[in-house]
Amino acid sequence: MIDSLLIANRGEIACRVIRTAKALGIRTVAVYSEADARALHVRQADEAVHIGPSPARESYLVGDRIIAAARSTGAQAIHPGYGFLSENADFAQAVIDAGLIWVGPKPASIRAMGLKDAAKKLMIAAGVPTTPGYLGDDQSPDRLQAEADAIGYPVLIKAVAGGGGKGMRRVENAAEFADMLQSCRREAASSFGDDRVLLEKYILSPRHIEVQVFGDSHGNVVHLFERDCSLQRRHQKVIEEAPAPGMDEATREAVCGAAVRAAQAVDYEGAGTIEFIADASEGLRADRIWFMEMNTRLQVEHPVTEEITGVDLVEWQLRVASGEKLPKRQEELSIDGWAIEARLYAEDPAKGFLPSVGPLERLEFGDTVGRIETGVEEGDTVSPFYDPMIAKLVIRGPTRTAAIDALRQGCQAVECAPVRTNAWFLDRLLGEKSFRLGEVTTSFIGDHLDVLTERPLLSNEAAQIAADALAMSPPIVTEVHGTPAFRMLDALRGFRLNADQNRQTLLTIDGTPTTVPRTLSRRQILDIGWDRPAMLGDDAGRILVFEKGAAFEVALPRASGTVTAAADGAILSPMPGRIIAVEVAAGEVVTKGQKLVTLEAMKMEHSLVAPFDGTVAELSAEAGGQVTEGKLLVRVERGE
Repeated sequence: MIDSLLIANRGEIACRVIRTAKALGIRTVAVYSEADARALHVRQADEAVHIGPSPARESYLVGDRIIAAARSTGAQAIHPGYGFLSENADFAQAVIDAGLIWVGPKPASIRAMGLKDAAKKLMIAAGVPTTPGYLGDDQSPDRLQAEADAIGYPVLIKAVAGGGGKGMRRVENAAEFADMLQSCRREAASSFGDDRVLLEKYILSPRHIEVQVFGDSHGNVVHLFERDCSLQRRHQKVIEEAPAPGMDEATREAVCGAAVRAAQAVDYEGAGTIEFIADASEGLRADRIWFMEMNTRLQVEHPVTEEITGVDLVEWQLRVASGEKLPKRQEELSIDGWAIEARLYAEDPAKGFLPSVGPLERLEFGDTVGRIETGVEEGDTVSPFYDPMIAKLVIRGPTRTAAIDALRQGCQAVECAPVRTNAWFLDRLLGEKSFRLGEVTTSFIGDHLDVLTERPLLSNEAAQIAADALAMSPPIVTEVHGTPAFRMLDALRGFRLNADQNRQTLLTIDGTPTTVPRTLSRRQILDIGWDRPAMLGDDAGRILVFEKGAAFEVALPRASGTVTAAADGAILSPMPGRIIAVEVAAGEVVTKGQKLVTLEAMKMEHSLVAPFDGTVAELSAEAGGQVTEGKLLVRVERGE
């Protein structure tokens, strides 16, 4: 068995690997950038090495520094986690050439599956069904446009070196193909250093089904059943579950068998995932499920597979890398129960899912969720340099319904401030009838975006208690890390609402003046007591109220905050980032919704558009420039 391990990653996956390594008695070494100097994975490891500045391209993506860190600390092996260099065949080979153990598949296997066009050709030869599309070498825009026209819209443009939802665009019609192609290529070049693409027919009722596979150096390959990852936004998975709802045994056998053949075709060792797209218009059928790609690494969503199989996949990785055989044969693996995972992100769904960065002055998960995979704790900071995932909330239950209900409670219990999260959005998704029936497709979130992202409203009962807390002199307080904390009950059922119905209180909730009917007396509020969710107060006469996964700032009118808007035509940078495209010039006439600037932040592109018809009166944005949050980029003057 490996005796010392360097984890070439950060955040929750680094913490996840460290946990299993320590359980096996393996010494752990973390690496960190300037932004991560005090990160949780650094604190948990036995030793840590600084590898460079905060940007990933100057630290976590610099393979030579990582290998040097392994050598200087005497680490015997390197685990890449996911993302960063985990699917970089050249890095894997460099690790091996340095005399270290690479915890992952052979470089040749990574290369074989790393380019989507070549991988699809391999799968066709192995008898694995693939989606129709274009895999040609001619990458000219005219040829790609012609092929897309021939395939028929909608089509998917996919970076051949892509993964993780990056470098992928859905094109609805011929008119938007050129713009989508340019955007996809730009993102692919930035993320993977390769702007080549392939085209696939877009399936109109698609579900994302993937199979966990595992191989060893002794020629054994097994599958650990399937996962359903159909709830996605912009091709990024949001909620994952195992097994897949509606999957009968015959279809499972066919799909998992195809996954094993795919792994065998590239002589696969270690953990991998074969991703399929299913046409669910007639339910899950083996003849309507096609290979998409293989991820030659551990997946973000691997915990749901662990929960239903009782297998520690990281332990398997370490054992296989040490030369051992797979711990179990196929016939020894079975499904037990149902598991669901929700990705908790530092983002605001009501504002186009803009990432939210800053200190986690408050971070509580409650006690409902049985498994929380995270790389942060209360008091840590969400950095603008990396993926904004705070945690993965994982639940296992005896049935799918039981797992969904428990995970909803877990999402509702999340308390995070001042960083915003998508907890309330996750709760809303889990409560959707189509999801509960197992009928959602990968387009579900996009098709229902307006309803799903409408900001939740603070309940009248919670608003009343907040108003009473603001008015109390002295207030009822406890201390939470030095901050006044007011606590109230989640629900007020069982109490007689017999106060004067004509009494009202004027508050501002998230900056909006709101009249709150007073249906509870002071005596009733005192009788109720103070419990969850929390209300954090400050000296400015404001209270932050947590209710069902959402955070609300409540204040008396005299303490109301400023409400910012684009009503004056000022387009401000919503977060720190880099300008990658300026689409307009000073003096240009623009229309409402027209793209003005494209900002790259937290590994995503964000389009900033004109708020109304008018003229570009001021333009300070420059392509390639770094900007801070709140910086004026464009000012549009309203037209006549």
